[in-house]
Amino acid sequence: MADAACRGFDMLTVHDLSVTLSGRPLLRGLSFQARPGQITAIIGPNGSGKTTLLRALTGELPATGALALNGHDIARTTPRVLARFRAVLAQATSVAFPFTAGEIVRFGLDAGSGPADPGLPARLLAEVDLAGAMDRPYHQLSGGEQSRVQLARTLAQARQPVTADGPGWLFLDEPVAALDIAHQLMVMRLARSFADAGGGVVMVLHDLNLTAMAADRVLLLKSGALLAQGGPEDVLTDALLSQAYGCRIRIATPPQTGPWLLPQSAA
Repeated sequence: MADAACRGFDMLTVHDLSVTLSGRPLLRGLSFQARPGQITAIIGPNGSGKTTLLRALTGELPATGALALNGHDIARTTPRVLARFRAVLAQATSVAFPFTAGEIVRFGLDAGSGPADPGLPARLLAEVDLAGAMDRPYHQLSGGEQSRVQLARTLAQARQPVTADGPGWLFLDEPVAALDIAHQLMVMRLARSFADAGGGVVMVLHDLNLTAMAADRVLLLKSGALLAQGGPEDVLTDALLSQAYGCRIRIATPPQTGPWLLPQSAA
């Protein structure tokens, strides 16, 4: 992990965040910070509010409370300004026109800040194991390949881990959901590299082992509330995970490693 010397405004700061849609409260009173140089993982059972939280953090959903990124009030900052120092990978992205993989990645290049680099899309596609895919039609790619093209687009936008506006940020919603294990590990390595270079990463994850392996900070949600936050060793415990997921979970800790989990009953 990079030793990021954070000024007070070079971080994500959330205080008493709540989201209500159609009269239904989805998030209630969340307060936390995410820092550059770290990977912050958002975990919790289905329906706990993980994607809702990420969408609120990126300004896609209206929220109450205080929410600032690099000192910018997200609710009062235009998407164009936010795009200079943060990029978002949604859980699913619909593409209506017959673009190529390279054209999709170039959209991120156009949205970001910093000097243009025409060769970057091809290099990023190679980084996500799609070398030579620049001219392949996006709709002819597999689901996992499309997911990796969208990741390359996100990385093209956030091509500078540290910007003139402070640290750059990646907001990733289930970035490994459609991927095999080799590409899941690739995503974790890319996220780690971005954080080690001084950027901040906030990601929604379902895989608790990947969370234990990669995250510096963990936010555990249950029913729209923040059940726990802290390092993996503080949050990934028998009691907290069993409470959050509604089943008995037992954590095993091999020597010289962090916690790891098997998908089986603790009984």
